[in-house]
Amino acid sequence: MTFPATRLRRLRTTPALRSMIRETQLSPADFIYPLFVVHGRDVHKGIPSMPGVFHQSIDQLAAEARSVAALGIPAVILFGLPAEKDDIGGENFAADGIVQQAIRAIKDATPELIVMTDVCMCEYTDHGHCGIVRNGHIVNDETLEILQKVVTSHAEAGSDVVAPSGMMDGMVGAIRKALDGDGFSDVSILSYAVKYASSFYGPFRDAAQSPPQFGDRHSYQMDPANAREAIREARLDVEEGADMLMVKPATAYLDIVRRVRDSFDLPLAAYNVSGEYSMVKAAAANGWIDERKVTLEILTGIKRAGADMILTYHAKDAAAWLRERA
Repeated sequence: MTFPATRLRRLRTTPALRSMIRETQLSPADFIYPLFVVHGRDVHKGIPSMPGVFHQSIDQLAAEARSVAALGIPAVILFGLPAEKDDIGGENFAADGIVQQAIRAIKDATPELIVMTDVCMCEYTDHGHCGIVRNGHIVNDETLEILQKVVTSHAEAGSDVVAPSGMMDGMVGAIRKALDGDGFSDVSILSYAVKYASSFYGPFRDAAQSPPQFGDRHSYQMDPANAREAIREARLDVEEGADMLMVKPATAYLDIVRRVRDSFDLPLAAYNVSGEYSMVKAAAANGWIDERKVTLEILTGIKRAGADMILTYHAKDAAAWLRERA
């Protein structure tokens, strides 16, 4: 019998060997933790469709921020639920808006924690779309003017990074112009450059109370069947001044993460979205999978595909598990 000279199993024989040659290292420093902020006091209410994720009031954020930082997670991203909604989402750019208050509360408690802010209109508008609506259509350029007001208000409150997610054409250029013109040239832009019209967003829309009241978002978010278009979208945002890029969702679009990674040198984020999270939680609750092992495998896969940063609702649990494993 002839035995193989090359035996790849040799380097898999012990945990120490496997760890030593591991190509992709997952760390708490890779994570960005999303937070849903609401008005009121003493609010720490679970979101039924996203077990382990909460609506939290401003007075809860200091403790939450400290717990995130203690786990070695470097950043949070804020989503706000307004007191009232209207056709242009006025609270989105109000000086005392819910996100503006949240930024200040977190920065007071944990100055070292990076605060990112989602920049969109869907949570704030009574129609639930990501832009201004005229005659049943989402209009692009008027929406850009609102987004300019939003980013300026976030920067004034202390946001480190603004993250436009509405997929409006020219949004990065308009936002960069507004920030620079108002003296906030140091505020970074993490662009949701490649955001698909995905069916994985359902639990988020429940959490953010932001489902569209008519139609859908296919006229401005990307067709899930398209890959080459993702590079065109990302290239435009790079040319307009984006500091970082994002692909959303993550797990069904790992090929897109890899294409964007190979095409651009900018730091790249991937959003492990609500539907991806909730499916894992539901399967684990039924005893069908090992939540810890599956979650870490998914997150490792996202990083292996080329993501430098992962926005994930698993962040706190995953960070704790990684620390135990270390």
